[in-house]
Amino acid sequence: MDKEVFVLCEAATEMGGKLNLLGAFDHIYSRTAPAIHPQCAIVLRVRFYLIEKGDHKIRVNIVDEDGKQILPGLDAAISVDFPQHINSVVKNLIMNIHGLKLEKFGRYSVDFAIDGRHESSLPLHFVRMQQ
Repeated sequence: MDKEVFVLCEAATEMGGKLNLLGAFDHIYSRTAPAIHPQCAIVLRVRFYLIEKGDHKIRVNIVDEDGKQILPGLDAAISVDFPQHINSVVKNLIMNIHGLKLEKFGRYSVDFAIDGRHESSLPLHFVRMQQ
């Protein structure tokens, strides 16, 4: 398995296997805390190989710098199958989040696991905007 894309962005779509991303970011700015980011998406594009055929569970967590989840984990199940004479396939996954609430300024982490194994993390910085 290869993680080809793992990003936090404003919006994403998929059509015919093509992945479209808008506004990738890793900082949210506000004058006050808590703050709510109205809408965003966590996007994954994962390449699987023949040996990985079958069902897989994906989990994404967003945690603060103390490791506390700031919203319930996002879970997805995917089934990986292969057409004849193809040795790898790509699965795109878009997890939309509405009303992402950040309680305090600081560092957050977006963590991605597949089949219970941590694969990658993205930083998310909640920064106080200067007056």
